[in-house]
Amino acid sequence: MTKYEKDKIVTGYVTGIEKYGIFVNLDEYYSGLIHISEISSGFVRNVSEYVNIGETIKMKVMSVNEKNHQVKLSIKNIDYRIGKKKRTKIVETEHGFDTLKESLPMWIKNKISEFDEKK
Repeated sequence: MTKYEKDKIVTGYVTGIEKYGIFVNLDEYYSGLIHISEISSGFVRNVSEYVNIGETIKMKVMSVNEKNHQVKLSIKNIDYRIGKKKRTKIVETEHGFDTLKESLPMWIKNKISEFDEKK
């Protein structure tokens, strides 16, 4: 009987990131690869935007090579993060930097006042 079975969700930690995928260790014997095509349903420009080396993640088993103790894995369409919030992209608003432009003079004035009070 195999330790890892197809379509099961397993946990492992990221040991390497390459342009073509993510390397993970599942335990002391088994390691695996999450190929770039198994990271997201959308286009993956940069693999390192999805995980960090040393991070523990959940993965779906696609296939197992018992002889070599290697597993093909996927994080596509599953919540693979453990104990961390999903990364969010910064999206520009319609106001752009206007809010910063308007607030910056007041922040500078307040900070100068703080320094003057300490003298």
